[in-house]
Amino acid sequence: MPPHLVEMTAITKSYTVGYGRLPVLRKVNLTIRQGEFVAVMGPSGSGKSTMLHILGCLDRPDSGSYLLDGRDILAATDSELSQTRARRIGFVFQTFNLIHNLSVKENVELPFLYHAAQNGDGETRILSAIEQVGLAGRIAHKPYQLSGGEMQRAAIARAIATDPRLLLADEPTGNLDSSTGREILDLFETLNDAGATIVMVTHNQDVAGRAGRVMTLNDGRFA
Repeated sequence: MPPHLVEMTAITKSYTVGYGRLPVLRKVNLTIRQGEFVAVMGPSGSGKSTMLHILGCLDRPDSGSYLLDGRDILAATDSELSQTRARRIGFVFQTFNLIHNLSVKENVELPFLYHAAQNGDGETRILSAIEQVGLAGRIAHKPYQLSGGEMQRAAIARAIATDPRLLLADEPTGNLDSSTGREILDLFETLNDAGATIVMVTHNQDVAGRAGRVMTLNDGRFA
């Protein structure tokens, strides 16, 4: 059986609001094995995005334990977390987050600007990622010349070009029509079949059903 890539234990997180502290995550436990495709569902305010931000080393919990590939993430410095994000984690967002005056290739190159261990194979990996998502014919196009589905494919290429250990997707089909959304989910399934570990946040039951495992957050706890 594949080893655990993610091990979260008793993760809590709250935020300061006008009347005090608002609890968002309440002693959340989560384990994800290498090669899994996991969907996390839940209504707005359930803690999905907060949990994804902690998984992606974009935020720190108030308490608990988080091991990523056996490494104690909560003991890492900010600099070490930046390196972890650059080397081990890929992000796909609902709004694509592409830079509109850059071509597809230039957008996919961006993670390598922060990738400390450039081994000279960056160009090969960039071109391979673009081909893998089916955009070889759009490599010089800029985002405004692409459809919504093509922009999301470019965002996925950017996320996978560095060969991350963990791919995080936040409502990746939220800005797409149903047909294009299915194409993006087909691509995620293909990536998962090739060995990618994926965690996808969604509020859509049909989208979640494409994952291998579905978990539901309610009021900061897994149901």
